[in-house]
Amino acid sequence: MINNYSNQLLQLKDIIESCPLTVKMQTTVRDALAVMNQCLIEKKNRYSYVLVVEKSKLIGILTERDIVKLIAAEIDLNELDIASVMTTELITLKKSDFSDIYTVLKLLQTNRIRHLPIVDDLERLEGIVSVESICRALHPSNLLKFRYVEEAMTKEVLQAPKTANILNLSQLMASNRNSCVVIVEGKQSENNTESVNQSSSQLSIPIGIVTEQDIVQFQILNLDIVKTTAESVMSSPLVCMKITDSLMEVRQQMEKLRVRRLVVVGERGELQGIVNQSNMLKVLDPRELFEVIETLQSQLDERTKQLQKEKELAQVTLQSIGDAVITTDAVGKITNFNQIAEKLTGWKAELAVGKPLSEVFRIINESKREPIPSPVEKVLEENRVINLADCTLLIACNGTEYAIEYSAAPICNNLGEIIGIVIIFHDVTKSFNLTRQLSWQASHDALTGLYNRAKFEQIIVKAIAQAQNEGFRHTLCYLDLDRFKIVNDTCGHAAGDELLQQLTKLLAQKVRSTDILARLGGDEFGLLLYNCPLEPSIKIANYIREVIANFRFTFNSRTFLIGVSIGLVEIESTTEDLDSLMKAADAACYVAKQQGRNCARVYQKTDIEISKKDWGRQWIATLNSALDENSFDLYSQKIISLKQSRKTDSNPSADRVDRYEILLRLYDKDKKIVTPNVFIPAAERYHLMPAIDRWVITNFFTLYKEHCRSQNTLKLSKLNSLYSINLSDLSINNQSFCVFVREQFERFQISPNTICFDINETAAVSNSLNAADFIQELKGLGCSIALDNFGSGRISLNYLKNLPVDYLKIDGSFIKNIVSDRVATATVKYFNEIAQIMNIKTVAKFVENQSILQKIREIGMDYGQGYAISRSMPLTFNLND
Repeated sequence: MINNYSNQLLQLKDIIESCPLTVKMQTTVRDALAVMNQCLIEKKNRYSYVLVVEKSKLIGILTERDIVKLIAAEIDLNELDIASVMTTELITLKKSDFSDIYTVLKLLQTNRIRHLPIVDDLERLEGIVSVESICRALHPSNLLKFRYVEEAMTKEVLQAPKTANILNLSQLMASNRNSCVVIVEGKQSENNTESVNQSSSQLSIPIGIVTEQDIVQFQILNLDIVKTTAESVMSSPLVCMKITDSLMEVRQQMEKLRVRRLVVVGERGELQGIVNQSNMLKVLDPRELFEVIETLQSQLDERTKQLQKEKELAQVTLQSIGDAVITTDAVGKITNFNQIAEKLTGWKAELAVGKPLSEVFRIINESKREPIPSPVEKVLEENRVINLADCTLLIACNGTEYAIEYSAAPICNNLGEIIGIVIIFHDVTKSFNLTRQLSWQASHDALTGLYNRAKFEQIIVKAIAQAQNEGFRHTLCYLDLDRFKIVNDTCGHAAGDELLQQLTKLLAQKVRSTDILARLGGDEFGLLLYNCPLEPSIKIANYIREVIANFRFTFNSRTFLIGVSIGLVEIESTTEDLDSLMKAADAACYVAKQQGRNCARVYQKTDIEISKKDWGRQWIATLNSALDENSFDLYSQKIISLKQSRKTDSNPSADRVDRYEILLRLYDKDKKIVTPNVFIPAAERYHLMPAIDRWVITNFFTLYKEHCRSQNTLKLSKLNSLYSINLSDLSINNQSFCVFVREQFERFQISPNTICFDINETAAVSNSLNAADFIQELKGLGCSIALDNFGSGRISLNYLKNLPVDYLKIDGSFIKNIVSDRVATATVKYFNEIAQIMNIKTVAKFVENQSILQKIREIGMDYGQGYAISRSMPLTFNLND
C-alpha cells in the first residue's frame, strides 16, 4: 500500500534550500557571525549554520553548536579564522543518490546532525537540507492531530538556576551536546507531608530558556559571558505545552512564536521535558499519514454503502440525524421540543408546545433576508422528506441568528396517513462563517481588507472586456510606495503593517465608490478608475500623490514621510489583455521611480526608459556577482578649499587638509566602466545598497591600511587627509550598520577622524530621529558627517538644528545654474549664510567651469568639487604623501 504513494512523498526539491548561507575560507568567525545575524534580520527563515565554499566546492561547515562549544571553552572569536574551527569531515548526500525522504531522515538521525549538504557528482555544492526545511515542507496536519506531546518529548532536560552566567550555560550545553538549557526555580510542593524530605518536595518550575541561537546572539552583541546571568537574557515569559496537547498544537505554537522547541510542564507547572522539531520528525512518518488516510477512506466508503442500503428502509431516521428535534401535529402545531431546540430557538419547551411552528421556527434566506415558507406546508403538500441547507438562517427569540441545515419529514401511521411532521436541524454557524471567511480571504488582503491581486486582476479582465466590447474607457494606476522599507527597517514590521492600514483608510476616503483599490503585494497597490478616461485620471493620480506626500506617519514618537510613484495606463478598445496591461502599468511606475520618485507617469509605448525595467532587474545577478568577485573599483575626486589654500608662516590658520570623495565604479562584461547613476537605482530598488556600502568601506579600509603601514602612520591620526564615503538610506536605517562600522575601525585600526560619511538629505528627512542617533554614534567614534544633496528635498531648519553635521554639500542642481539663474544664486547664498551661523562648513558640488568656481568663491563657500577642480580618478594615495 505504501509503495502506491511513493511518488507522492516529498521530493528533494521540496526540502532543499537551494541558496544556503555561504562564506569563504579566509572569513573570520566574527564576520561569519555577522553574516548569520544579518540574515536573521532580513529573512524570515533562520540560519543556524554557515557553509564554507571555495570555487563552488564545499569544504566545511560551522553551526550554532560549534560556536557554543568555542564559547564554552572561553576561546576568543575576534581573530579566529573559520578555517581553523569548521567541521571538515562532512556528511553529504549526492543529488543523484536521493531516492526518497527516508534517505535524508536516516542520515540525519543516524549521524545525529541537523544539516545535510547536497552536492552534485563533482562534489560541487547544490544546497542544504535541514530539520527546519523538512518540517516546513511536511505540512503534516492530519497526522499531527493523532499524536501527542508525550510521544515526542525529551524528558532529559538540562536545567540551570537564573543566577547561572552565559559561560556556565555554554559549558553545560557543550558537555552534554544539547541545544538548550531551561532556567528553573524551586517551588514548594502543595502535597508535601512531614515524612517527605525537603529536597523531594521541591518542584522545578521553568521560568525561561536559553538556546544555542541565543548564545550565538550574545556573542554577536559582545556580552560579558561571565558577568551576564541567565535571568537577564533568557527568553521569557514561556509558552509551555502539556503532555496531553496534540503535536498539531505544538506546531502551531512553534510557527506563531518562530521557535524550534517548547517547554513541557505538568499540572502544577513543574518541568517535565522539551519537545522540539527533531523530536517531531521521529514520529512524523509520512507513510503513516497515508495509512491513516486510507483507513479513513475505507471506513467512509463502508459507511456510505451502509447508508445507501438503509436509505430506502429508514429515510426519515437518516435525515433526522442532527442536534435539535421539533415535532408537530398534522396542522403544524408543536407537540415536542428537545433541549437543543430550546437552546437554538431561545424558546422553553413548555411555552413552545402548542404554538404554530412558524412562530417558533423562524427561518430566512441569508442572502436576500426574506422569510422562508414553513416546511410543514411543503411536507403536507408533497408528502415527502424536504431538505434545505443552503443559506438558511434561524432567528432566535432574542434576535440571535444561527446558520442551520435542516430537514422535515412526514410522520405517518400504519395506513400511510400523515399524522405529524418532524423537523431536525443543527447549527452550522461555525462552518458557515468559516466558508464565508475563506471566500473573503480568497479575494481580499488580510492586512488592509482591500481586494488582493487575484481578485483585482479578475476585475481588470472584466474592465478590458467592457472597453473592447462596449467602448468603455477606464484607467489603471499602479502605486508603489517610496521609503516604505525605511519604516520596516527602523521600527519593525508592526510599524509597516500599521502604516499600510492607515494609508488604506486614507486612500479609501479619497477615491470614488465606483473605483477599485487593491493591495497587489508588499507596498504596491492597484487602483482602477472606473469609466474614467486618461486626462481626468492624471489629475486624480496627482491628487493621490499629494495626499500621500502630505501624510505623516508616527510610530513610537518617530515621524516618517512617505511618498508614492504611480504608473498610469488607459484601458480602451485596443487594450490587448491583462498581462500586457499590468506590465505596462508596472513599467510606467518603475520609470516614475527612476525619474526621482514621488511622481505620476503615463505609460508611453515609445519611451525607451520602459525597457530599463526588465534591464534593471538583471542588475540583481550582476551586482551580486560583482560583490562576490570584487568587480567594483574605487575612484576618488578631490575637494579643495575655496579660501586661503595652504598653511604657511604668514598664514597659519589656512586649511591644510587634503579632501577626497570616494566614488564607486563597476566593470561590465566587456571591462568597460559603468557609472553609479546606471546601477545605483537598481541596487536601491532591490535593496542591495547595504551590501555595496559594506563592500566600499571594507575595501577602502583595506587599501587605506596598506597605505598607512607604508607611511608608518598606522594607528596615528593622519590629520592631513579626509576621505568622504557615501552611505545609502537603507544602511542608515539598518540598526546593525553602526556595529559593522565600529568593527571595521577596530579591525583595520583606521583613525576615524580621517573619515567623513555622506548622508543623503532624503534619509535625514524621512526619519530625522533615527538619522540623528546614527550621526551621533558615528561622531562618537570620531568621524565627520556631511549632509549630501542639501536642498534637493524638503528639509527644514528645525530638522537641520537637530542633526549634528559638519558639512553641507549643496545639491548640484543649484550650483550648475548659479551663474545664469538669480534664484539659484540667492538660494545658495541663503544656504551658505545659515550654515555659517550654525558653524557648518559648505561644499559646492558640480563645479563644472571657472565661472561657477569664481561665483562660489564670491559667495564665500568653504569647499568646491567638480570637473573645474578635478575629475574622478582611480583611487591612489600618492597625492596625499
